[in-house]
Amino acid sequence: MEGTAVVTGASSGIGEAVARLLLDAGCHVITLQRRPPRIRHERLSFHPLELTDVAATRQLAEEIAAQRAVRYLVNNAGANRPGSLEQATAEDLDHVMALNVRAAMILIKAFAPGMRSAKFGRIVNMSSRAAMGKTQRVVYSAAKAGLIGITRTLCLELAADGITVNAVAPGPVATELFDHGHPPGSDKRQRVIDSIPVGRVGTPDDVARAVLFLLAPESGYITGQTIFVCGGTSVSGSGGA
Repeated sequence: MEGTAVVTGASSGIGEAVARLLLDAGCHVITLQRRPPRIRHERLSFHPLELTDVAATRQLAEEIAAQRAVRYLVNNAGANRPGSLEQATAEDLDHVMALNVRAAMILIKAFAPGMRSAKFGRIVNMSSRAAMGKTQRVVYSAAKAGLIGITRTLCLELAADGITVNAVAPGPVATELFDHGHPPGSDKRQRVIDSIPVGRVGTPDDVARAVLFLLAPESGYITGQTIFVCGGTSVSGSGGA
C-alpha cells in the first residue's frame, strides 16, 4: 500500500492496531488524537489534536492535505457516554456527536479532494453494533448510526472518483475501556462472553484486519457497506460494544 494513511484515536485499542497493520503494509501513518501513540516507527507521525475543536481540526487537516498524499482515512476516534434516556443530556449528545460524527466529516472534506485528484481513496468509519440498538446507549447509538448514514451517502458521491467509503461495526472488544468496565474473570465479563455466539470477546486485531481489508487497493468494488466484526452479536440480537 502506497501513500499516507490518517488514523484518529490511535493511542491504544483498535486505532493502535489499525496503525500497526498499516505500517506493516508500508504506509506512512499520521495519527490524530490527544494522547501520543505507544507505537514508535520511522513512518509514524503524531499530531496532538482535540477532535471536538472544529477550527483546530479543520486547520490541521488542511495542512496535512497540503503536505501529504493522503489516500487512506480511518475515522476511529470516538466517545461513549452511557446512560438511559432519563440520564442522557444535550451536552452528552453534543460531545459524542462532535467526536464521532462531526470530526469524521471535517476530515473527509479535507482529504477527499486529494483522493479525487488521484482517482483513488479509501475511507473507513468506525461504527458499532450498538447502532442497531442497545440499552443505556441512546447517545452513542445515535452517533454510530449517523456514521453509517454518512458512509452510505458519501459512497454514492465519491464512487465515480475511485474512492470507497465503508464502515466497520465492532461488537464487544477487549480494549482498555472494555476491560475497565468488565474486568477479566468477573461475572459481568462472563455474562457478555456467554451472549456472544463465537464464545469470546473480540480483539483489536480482529477489527483492524477488517479495516485493512477495506482499505486495500484490491477492495475497490466494496463501498457503502457496514461490516460487523461482532462474533455474531448483530445476528443474535445480544448486546454489543
